[in-house]
Amino acid sequence: MNAVVAHARKLSGAPSFTSLVTVFLLAAMLLVGGALYEGFLSLQVMLNLLIDNAFLLVIAIGMGFVILSGGIDLSVGAVLALSTMIAAWLLQVAHWPPLAVIATVLALGFVFGGGMGAVIHYFRLQPFIVTLAGMFLARGLCYLISIESITIEDPLFVAMSQTQIPFFGGFLSPGALIALAMLACAVWLAHYSGFGRAVYAVGGNEQSAAMMGLSVGRTKILVYAFSGFCASLAGLLFAFYMLSGYGLHAQGTELDAIAAVVIGGTLLTGGYGYILGALSGVLVLGTIQTLIAFDGTLSSWWTKIVIGGLLFVFCVVQRVMAFKSK
Repeated sequence: MNAVVAHARKLSGAPSFTSLVTVFLLAAMLLVGGALYEGFLSLQVMLNLLIDNAFLLVIAIGMGFVILSGGIDLSVGAVLALSTMIAAWLLQVAHWPPLAVIATVLALGFVFGGGMGAVIHYFRLQPFIVTLAGMFLARGLCYLISIESITIEDPLFVAMSQTQIPFFGGFLSPGALIALAMLACAVWLAHYSGFGRAVYAVGGNEQSAAMMGLSVGRTKILVYAFSGFCASLAGLLFAFYMLSGYGLHAQGTELDAIAAVVIGGTLLTGGYGYILGALSGVLVLGTIQTLIAFDGTLSSWWTKIVIGGLLFVFCVVQRVMAFKSK
């Protein structure tokens, strides 16, 4: 009995504890939903969690790398909106071919994020301040393009929006498959590449990483460039989903992404976490929204209330674990 108690205490103090809790929490919510609401556990409802949150998963992937490096990126929601606006304007007004638009949007997101990373590193500024400025800049640029929503009618974007890919009796959207492919690439990048090891090292202890000969500056710049790339890719997925560009798209999405990453088990202090945890975090947020939608009597604001409560609990758990590890 004492051995079991000791093992439980050891497990609760392990860094992976929050990731395990997230998985169990997701399973519990799904079981409760299945017991309360008919059809909740149907295959298509589960697949819709991925379809509706594909853009959030991609943003959370980029945010995961940033938080692992010990930083934060508040600009991702605004970059998503700017990406939809640029794509819509280039398609509908400038009449660019869609593949050129996609390449341009992704390149601009990469450069925008890399620019913020360079400012953070070379000017020794706090990521919170720099990315906050990036958020205001990106939102402002949206309204220089247009103060109104721009409808996208390009055949490729419409096809991406309407295509249903069969999946064991249900269907997935192309956007959901792109998000899953991006997740697989990010997991490999984080855990099986030199860049990923450098990100963990910088997040764990920046000075030690520099003493080990790692290029801290290059790593930081690439981390924020990757986050910008993910935000612009999420913008394209959102444009597929909504078939429009608008400066008010994805307001507050940066906070949802941070919540998903933290709930997925990544420490806010950096240096520890799992990129795969972004998926479980996003699914938890999506399941909360689905439960409230199935209930039908609760306001959508309950989604924010529950997410806020969960985030608070997970932050406290992380802090307690940090004290245990000392």
